[in-house]
Amino acid sequence: MAEVAVARPQSLPVGPVGRRGLGWWGVATLIASEGALFAYLLFAYYYLGAAAGPGWVLEPHPPLHLALPNTLLLLASSLVAWWAEHGVLQRARGQALLGFALTFIMGTVFAAVQFYEWHAKPFRLGDSSYASLYFATTGFHMAHVLVGVAVLGVILLWTALDYFSPRRRLSVSAGVLYWHFVDVVWLFVFATYYLTPYLGFGR
Repeated sequence: MAEVAVARPQSLPVGPVGRRGLGWWGVATLIASEGALFAYLLFAYYYLGAAAGPGWVLEPHPPLHLALPNTLLLLASSLVAWWAEHGVLQRARGQALLGFALTFIMGTVFAAVQFYEWHAKPFRLGDSSYASLYFATTGFHMAHVLVGVAVLGVILLWTALDYFSPRRRLSVSAGVLYWHFVDVVWLFVFATYYLTPYLGFGR
């Protein structure tokens, strides 16, 4: 039996195969818990805004000239990340490299614009409950963006080193899933802080 095993070596397992695995479910569980935290923050905004008197919202007409293009940029980055993951599935390494590089750049630009917008705000963190919620919610989201950009950078490096294949792509799928979560959460944050004031909420 031992002689047969030596004569006919078998390939060793490479870990989780395909998209699903413990790592993917771990990221999915993380997303569920983080989503709950964002839900609490947004609930606090609507609860306090509904109970507060006129003038609670410090920006009745939040400027959209930066926030709207930045939102579209983040949404587009999610599509590019999906395209890059598809490149891994098709063994199109050039497509995967280009896609992850573009997603990394787009995420970095989003963060830079958000930092600039914070600096341009006419209020600061401790000015009111509205200001505190705005900076806490967008700051919490920014922390997720920075983590996502770091993950994308690692995936880009590993893709350049040719670590992935259609069977060995769990890290790619988990990282892209996290980036999709970051983008979807921003839609709710954007709609809450940038669009509801135009509808008269909190005024």
